[in-house]
Amino acid sequence: MPPKTWQIKDLLKVSADYLKSKGIENPRLNAEVLLAHQLNLERIRLYLNFNQPLTGKEVSGYRSLIRRRISLEPLQYITGAQEFWSLDFVVNRHVLIPRPETEIVVEQAIILARTIEQGRDQSLQILDLGTGCGAISIALAKEMPGALIWATDISEKALGLARRNALKHDVSDRIRFRQGDLWEPFLNDDFLFDIVVSNPPYVTSGEDNDLSPDIRDNEPRLALDGGEDGMYYLKKIIKGAHDFMNPGGWIILEMAPGQTQEALTIMDKTGNYEKMARVKDYSRSYRVVIARAL
Repeated sequence: MPPKTWQIKDLLKVSADYLKSKGIENPRLNAEVLLAHQLNLERIRLYLNFNQPLTGKEVSGYRSLIRRRISLEPLQYITGAQEFWSLDFVVNRHVLIPRPETEIVVEQAIILARTIEQGRDQSLQILDLGTGCGAISIALAKEMPGALIWATDISEKALGLARRNALKHDVSDRIRFRQGDLWEPFLNDDFLFDIVVSNPPYVTSGEDNDLSPDIRDNEPRLALDGGEDGMYYLKKIIKGAHDFMNPGGWIILEMAPGQTQEALTIMDKTGNYEKMARVKDYSRSYRVVIARAL
């Protein structure tokens, strides 16, 4: 008996049912994204070619992707891509997968940049601490072509990927990448920043088991673990930022909703900030803290 010939529509149905049986959320979406990736097609093309027969090699490759997904490897690592700010980013296991809530950081930076730009003629200097794949810095470079953006990460592999994404989106000439821990790369410089943004590690060390397995077992611990209280990096950024910022500049930090009030308290105690506020994300949870440097 000859082997079964699969059509796109049949393989999608069987795969979605299988993913559902294994507890994968949004099984149909996962099945479609993986098949589109295997066939190097846009998802819409699957529906336009519903009756297309697939080769044995295509089916075999697709099944290997399905096996990776049921092992709880994130969809984004399997496809090597994630959308952020309507831009397609290359991602891998060396970087945190960009989340929609981080777009709030970009939105706030754009809004607050306008308050700084009024009445000045020099370019804004923006710093993205812990850039990862470069999502925030590249989104800002696309939205603010007149700004000079600096992006740092302690991981050289993460920086390599960020540089690749900057080239992909044609903004590599306006982003300066430096390797190092937080403020370390700028200790010998004499220029100051107008805006500092960061989505630092803020998961409490003891909460690892509370993370979903696809995050806990796949995404880089270095990009997640914020110490015993989850505030280790946030405190260092808040306390150190003033020495690297122009008066009137803004700091914009993402964190867990339960950390936002403590962050405001720390900012207030430093005496280095004014106009401190919390900003809600798309799910109406406080996600971002902003403050203006004195």
